[in-house]
Amino acid sequence: MMIELKNYTHIIWDWNGTLLDDAWLCVDVMNGMLKERDMPLKTVEEYQELFDFPVKDYYEKLGFDFNKESFDKVGMEFIMRYNARQHETILHPEVTEVLAGIALKGLSQNILSAREHNELISETKSLGVFGYFDRIQGLDDHFAHGKTDVGRQLMKEIGVAKEKMLFIGDTRHDAEVAAEIGIDCVLVPNGHHSEKRLELMGVPIIYSLKDLIK
Repeated sequence: MMIELKNYTHIIWDWNGTLLDDAWLCVDVMNGMLKERDMPLKTVEEYQELFDFPVKDYYEKLGFDFNKESFDKVGMEFIMRYNARQHETILHPEVTEVLAGIALKGLSQNILSAREHNELISETKSLGVFGYFDRIQGLDDHFAHGKTDVGRQLMKEIGVAKEKMLFIGDTRHDAEVAAEIGIDCVLVPNGHHSEKRLELMGVPIIYSLKDLIK
């Protein structure tokens, strides 16, 4: 589906999965944890059907028993292992071209992410795209409870009419956040949720970020 960027002045990007190609790493790290606990391993395709927000629910779907070990302990174990390998991730191949193309169109670009804020800043700098964004907003902890509240704060900082904003993400949660804060959303099935799950959200789906600048 073609998205008319001329209808918008501000883009709000999700980060993980949408711009950063890291679903494979999330699966690899989690499988290491599952293997150590003699729990069933998951493929990327299975992960895309199970992953959700808040991430505590996802852990429970995997079989973690928080009566035996706390969510905080398990969640921090995942984050520490992910962060130790974060340097292995790269942007999706078309990302830099698309960010540059949107910048040439004169639109403001921003990030709203469930990633911890300081890690998010570091990642955008190390991958060479920090300068494309007017505002970058992550969460103040590592546990990815959701990003609706920080989304509302980001909207206040941007300070333009809701109909001038477009949220671009890769999960059902991104569509839910966009609906709760009252802005349009487009989803791309290149990250943490399958196309089948995204289709249930009733928002436009694109299959390449390059479709945004055609």
